[in-house]
Amino acid sequence: MCGISGELRLDGHIPDLRNINAMMAKLEKRGPDHGGSYSDGPLAFGHRRLAIIDLSYKSSQPMVDAELGLALVFNGTIYNYPELRAELKAKGYHFYSDGDTETILKAYAEWGEDAPKHLNGMFAFAIWDMKQKTLFLARDRMGIKPLYYTQDAKSFRFASNTQALLATPHIDTSLDPLALHNLFTLHAVVPAPRTVLNGIRKMPPAHSLTIHADGRQTLKRYWNLVAKRPAEPRTEQEWIEAIHEALRVAVRRRNNIADVPVGVLLSGGLDSSLLVALLDEIGIKDIRTFTIGFDDQPEEKGSEYEYSDAVVERFKPNHHKFHIPNEQTLKRLPEAVANMAEPMFGQDAIGFYLLSEQVSQHVKVVQSGQGADEVFGGYFWYPQTHADQNPDRLARFSPYYFDRDHAEMAQMLQPTLHTPDYTGELVRELLETPYADEHLDAVLRADVTTFIVDDPVKRVDNMTMAWGLEARVPFLDQELVELAAQMPPELKLRDGGKYVLKKIARGRVPDSVIDRPKGYFPVPALKFVRGEFLDMMRDILHSQKAKERGLYNPAYIEKVLSKPEEHLTRIQGSKLWHMALLEMWLGLQGL
Repeated sequence: MCGISGELRLDGHIPDLRNINAMMAKLEKRGPDHGGSYSDGPLAFGHRRLAIIDLSYKSSQPMVDAELGLALVFNGTIYNYPELRAELKAKGYHFYSDGDTETILKAYAEWGEDAPKHLNGMFAFAIWDMKQKTLFLARDRMGIKPLYYTQDAKSFRFASNTQALLATPHIDTSLDPLALHNLFTLHAVVPAPRTVLNGIRKMPPAHSLTIHADGRQTLKRYWNLVAKRPAEPRTEQEWIEAIHEALRVAVRRRNNIADVPVGVLLSGGLDSSLLVALLDEIGIKDIRTFTIGFDDQPEEKGSEYEYSDAVVERFKPNHHKFHIPNEQTLKRLPEAVANMAEPMFGQDAIGFYLLSEQVSQHVKVVQSGQGADEVFGGYFWYPQTHADQNPDRLARFSPYYFDRDHAEMAQMLQPTLHTPDYTGELVRELLETPYADEHLDAVLRADVTTFIVDDPVKRVDNMTMAWGLEARVPFLDQELVELAAQMPPELKLRDGGKYVLKKIARGRVPDSVIDRPKGYFPVPALKFVRGEFLDMMRDILHSQKAKERGLYNPAYIEKVLSKPEEHLTRIQGSKLWHMALLEMWLGLQGL
């Protein structure tokens, strides 16, 4: 896991290495173990390394293969690299390191633009072809690893986060109204290629981009998720057994492909508890688990210790339990927001940020349960949209998912930021894309391939990598996701959602964990819009900077401030927090 950056000049000049150094400085948290750079004519690379596989200098980056005429910077982990390495050795390639990085170089030499199809893992990488003078970039299928870029007629720059790009000159930091429409409709999701800043874009998941010497660009999708029933029907038990085996493989891959210990973020929910159970099932002896909790509020507990403790009692892992006082939550919230590559509304970001700080003192790699709800139908709005009989797929989905209708967007934002219903058009296209048998198949496919990328997945990446901690997400294993997409919706929605996971967990995970109500990362200090939290948001939205920026209609701000706990989204998010968070993020980025 690392931070990557680079610049390709398109105007005949050589890159300014001050830009590479500036980007590397902003990526140091992602890769605290080593830094390196490389340049060749119009191209320069920068890399910050978090050493996980092959800890020797031989796997340091940028990695250059003079014989093949290729140079690489890479962020991520390739779980099938031992098999690929053997295959490529049989084809005559020679390896001088023992890690996964070099495997990507050889794979590109062998398969060119089709190389990403052969990689199973999470990745964002860039390859410079010294002979052809082409730059090739690719991002993994699920968008687990980030890849941002900025470009104009003179140059193309890329990096693992927006902060690195903002450290370089000539970035257009004006706000993109269409991205804002996404942001406030889809609870902070802005699908690629947009970000809220006009001058910064991001590579779509499952895509590659080739930039030629004359400046031509070729964007190519290399993978699609098919959500159709298989040709050979399976019984319920056959589905359960197939998912169970695919999960075992995914967990084993993410534990074994590392030269350092791997832990588990244990929340007390079904998903992370099942990861611990599967690690025990495959024979892992030294299981390391980490749990965080906060102070209680009158309405809600601030921890899920009663559930995580039950898992610890059953499996006896090497367990670490951390408690964060509420006053620390608000005090350190700006740190978490400053480390967001894009604005994120999920209030559990601060929880992951503070947990990652503690965990990073014990391990470099953890497994986490993100993706289980989206892949296996765990959220309450899935049965709602499934039961709706409206023949229009967008109309059948938006009433249960969208944070604001288009009309409310016009009430909230100043007229200069008004747009057509861009989000509705985009989501309709996602839901109506072919190769989904039923409405819920299309919804879950959109969630897994688009919405989740810019919500929990990005949030976990940003908050863990702020402390040089790699998070691996087995529920988003490519083969598991492809298998689950073919499964009938009723095997996902039954029994309150995630039926097949509950069946696998029964007898392995304590019943109290399986049968508990659906929970979310508890951060009570930020869930209830009152007290110091409310004061903080009021101060942000009434600040001189916010007034000068002029994003929001003042009347709308005052309406929400007057009764903040009545102005919630359909999935129970605070509309006041959404407005304050964007303003806070912009200010912390110096914008």
